[in-house]
Amino acid sequence: MAAIPTLLPSHEFREALRRRGGDTASRCFQCATCSGVCELAPDEAPFPRRLMLLAQWGQAERLAADPAVWLCHQCNDCTVRCPRDAKPGDVVQAIRALVIEKLAFPGFLGRLVGAARASWPLLVGLPIAFWVALLAATGHLAIPVALPQHWAYEQLVPHVLIYSVFFPAAGWALLAAWVSGRRFWGLLAAGGPPVSFFGGVVPAVSEIATHKRFASCDAARPRRFGHLTLLWGFVGAAVTSGLLIVGIYVQHLAMPLALTHPYKVLGNVSAVLLVIGATVLVANRLGDGRKAGAATAFDNYFLTVVALVIVTGVLSEVARLALTPEFALAVYVVHLGLVLCLFLTFPYSKFAHMLYRSLTMVHQLGGAEASRS
Repeated sequence: MAAIPTLLPSHEFREALRRRGGDTASRCFQCATCSGVCELAPDEAPFPRRLMLLAQWGQAERLAADPAVWLCHQCNDCTVRCPRDAKPGDVVQAIRALVIEKLAFPGFLGRLVGAARASWPLLVGLPIAFWVALLAATGHLAIPVALPQHWAYEQLVPHVLIYSVFFPAAGWALLAAWVSGRRFWGLLAAGGPPVSFFGGVVPAVSEIATHKRFASCDAARPRRFGHLTLLWGFVGAAVTSGLLIVGIYVQHLAMPLALTHPYKVLGNVSAVLLVIGATVLVANRLGDGRKAGAATAFDNYFLTVVALVIVTGVLSEVARLALTPEFALAVYVVHLGLVLCLFLTFPYSKFAHMLYRSLTMVHQLGGAEASRS
């Protein structure tokens, strides 16, 4: 007779889930309404009912390896229709935050960002203070006396300083994301059928680019537009940054660029998309709580930093054109600090959804591709 496996609930996990806003999992009585109304749950492995049960039992390891944690887009159709008000969408959101913390490299940074309610001043303030100290030490906090009428930020903060900070920061973020992503991929692949990684990349990128799955949601359908505009605003801003490097060092373009220059147009269009996306998501967050989901410190931290990056970025451009250089430099330094904060916390904040959800979709679609071949 086969041995009956023993389940050992993790009380620590359940307590951590409670602190993150997932305490309503205890109300679930497994009626399966949530799985029945979810348009994203596959027939062969429906969710979030399974996730609610694992959360009640404190099965941290099984949750960390469950792709459903990331295939859930927090549509909140389940939360709106739950007869027990167990709020499955909020519970799964809390689970995602704990999985990010569990897979983080190094672990103490995951815990630091995970404790966003207490660590906000440190996470946001230190990068801004770093830039103030760096500019003071290199003599760039003062406005040059002979600043021309049409000046560029490079005349206040040399590009070499920006590159010396952001290239290492980006390298560190990529390293931490790579280690965490490898851990997660190993959990997904353990004991499962073979998966065609590259076979899943193209369809996954296509789905991410259009947010196709969001179109199946009901309660949170407006978030699709907000997420899409924010995504493409970030893509446009990244492409603009790359083009500016080419323009400065290859094309030897004079700065500042005219407002009609294609690079400037792309940057401004990207800024508009970012403003629209952030506005839609903030408005959604302030709306119907059942449809939008609970506002947790972890979630609010990321959304606030993104909003501040966008606001200070737009204000930096406006200040350069219409306000005093002193005010423009102050706004620009805050902007640089916030961007650095966003870079350094990428593998540990809600921004890590981009990593884990993308890998999950590649794994799911790559498995389908492998089964056909």
